[in-house]
Amino acid sequence: MNLGVSFAPLVPSDVVWTALAVAVLLSAALLLARSRGALVRAVALALMVLALANPSLTREDRDPIPSVAAIIIDKSPSQDFGDRNQQTEAARAALTERLGRIPGLEVRIVEASHADGEYDGTQLFSALASTLADVPPDRVAGAIMITDGRVHDVPADAAALGFAAPLHVLVTGHKNERDRRIVLTNAPRFGIVGHAQTIGFRVEDQGAQTGTTEITVRRDGEVLERRVVTVHTDLKVNVPIPHAGQNIVEIEVSPLEGELTLVNNRAVVSIDGVRDKLRVLLVSGEPGATC
Repeated sequence: MNLGVSFAPLVPSDVVWTALAVAVLLSAALLLARSRGALVRAVALALMVLALANPSLTREDRDPIPSVAAIIIDKSPSQDFGDRNQQTEAARAALTERLGRIPGLEVRIVEASHADGEYDGTQLFSALASTLADVPPDRVAGAIMITDGRVHDVPADAAALGFAAPLHVLVTGHKNERDRRIVLTNAPRFGIVGHAQTIGFRVEDQGAQTGTTEITVRRDGEVLERRVVTVHTDLKVNVPIPHAGQNIVEIEVSPLEGELTLVNNRAVVSIDGVRDKLRVLLVSGEPGATC
């Protein structure tokens, strides 16, 4: 509870200030002249000016609004490697316990993962924005992300976060982890039977310094090509389309010694073969009144 004084002048503020100046001058003149009853008259003038200012005693009852801290937990499939999930749960428990000791702090915990077979990468910042959508920026105490570090929606500008509070990241995994994966840069869905279709890809090594590696290209289980390629370089492979329907193309890269997982050492592309000449029924126009 806070006590205070507020003023609601009965006349414009300029009039109040003018009256105050006149009262001060008159009071000074009366006191200097040692006029009889000068002190009483000065007090009367002061009360008159105070009445014009219309003071009132106020009392404020304040109820503090808690700040909000967000904990975003990465539950994408890459967190299943090794003991990352155990590390994540240990970090969640420790953060919840420590932040719970801070008075006036609301902690929101959200798990971010892809939904029902759709996978557009790890979307942690989208989850963060949804979590804090109803919180004013000045109430955001900060955010903490627990992730393996592979996040696909990092904003280009920090201002896009919508708040100026700290953002911390706890990275799961272990030092010197290494992994090799194939990244598709061009995966066509269709190809003309009897012609070749081009697939673009890149081999990426993380946590290791390597120059070249061997890849194997298969179509419907048949080996089409083996060659040595340079890591971290955009590559292309031309695949003949021998038949209509699905042509399953698999690109596999040789394993990296001591790598985290072999799951992403292979990429599969399904190309639907179509004939060069197709019969197409074209329907145009709109129904008429006699139809």
